[in-house]
Amino acid sequence: MVSKPQATRGGILRAASTCLALVAGVAILFVANQRFVAANPGGNDFLVHWVGTRALLFEKVSPYSDTVATKIQTLAYGRPAQPGEHELRVAYPLYSIVLFAPFAMAAEYPLARSLWMTVLEVALLGVALAGLRLACWRPSLPAAAAYLLFGVTWYHGVRPLVNGNAVIVVALLIALAVLALRAGHDELAGALLAVSTIKPQVVVLLVLFVGVWAIASRRWRLVIGFVGTLAALLVLSLILLPSWPAEFLREVIRYPAYNPPGTLGTALETILPGIGARVGWGVTLVLGVLLLVEWRRALGQAPAKFEWAVNLTLAASCWIGIQTDPGNFIVLLAPLAVILASTAHAARRGGEVLALAVLVVLHVGLWMVFVSTLERGPQPIQGPAMFIPLPLVVLAGLYVYRRRMVEVIAVENR
Repeated sequence: MVSKPQATRGGILRAASTCLALVAGVAILFVANQRFVAANPGGNDFLVHWVGTRALLFEKVSPYSDTVATKIQTLAYGRPAQPGEHELRVAYPLYSIVLFAPFAMAAEYPLARSLWMTVLEVALLGVALAGLRLACWRPSLPAAAAYLLFGVTWYHGVRPLVNGNAVIVVALLIALAVLALRAGHDELAGALLAVSTIKPQVVVLLVLFVGVWAIASRRWRLVIGFVGTLAALLVLSLILLPSWPAEFLREVIRYPAYNPPGTLGTALETILPGIGARVGWGVTLVLGVLLLVEWRRALGQAPAKFEWAVNLTLAASCWIGIQTDPGNFIVLLAPLAVILASTAHAARRGGEVLALAVLVVLHVGLWMVFVSTLERGPQPIQGPAMFIPLPLVVLAGLYVYRRRMVEVIAVENR
């Protein structure tokens, strides 16, 4: 029989070993990222906010100014952007500097980018793990390993990672917020959702739905957590730059003019000239009505139905006409995990094999669509076809397995 002191020492040693292994893993990632950054200049999504944050903190210059935009373009292109090129302007709310300020302390961009990529890789793994928890899925070790490998190597994970897009952090914040709600930590959930608004176009519908649901359910701590955190972020940003709301709005308005197609409608118009835009508007109308119906059904219902509606809202946001980019579709990894879990549970035999087959087809298919539609030139640009596959799969999967998802999550919430 093991004595209590020996058991305690054993627990401490295991915890210490785990922490040491995690630190070593992160250190290895950082070194690998340094080598990748040295061989592959870029990460323009991060470059924009690194330069913008440093300009505000160290030079007291607005990150939305033309001066800062020209500096970013010169670092990226070696000159100011020419007509038709991405203008690389800051288009996030000013309070996003809370996220970027620690990395802006690094004066050298390669070092800052290496650190940022390391954080994004950890966050990407966190999104995948949170997806398993949200799906209430406990796969076998081989299936779990395959799923996690998919989560860090599929197109919609690699693209924002290489570009340095903060949407990976936003995806993690969303997943953690839903888990916090499930555990009854409403104030924390509200705070996490408030921080996720650093990319407002990704979460605007989700925040609207969660806000209405919280009020209808009298989850006032959720409302207080969100409003309080967002108010603190807004006050801080107004102190730093009182004029930022108007400047930010100006950048939001001009953003679509220098970006590739940013909605399903504009993507379809490129693929199907003449009718694509009308199809896009039709999809927007259908999804708008669908969301209103499903939101109404979720009000006052069990938490499981709320979580299903959250997944639907995230998927619909990709197609409903709000300016976005397929790089933002990483937020669908958690809903995809729920669909994979339902696929595995639906079959009496070989369910995990079927789920893994879906993973393989999706992984290979997404990369094939990307490569086959890539617009090559001085600046290779992903084809508009990347707007279609993943939201289509997730929307279809949510309805195919709707009842099973709700039942499984309901058991977890008991």
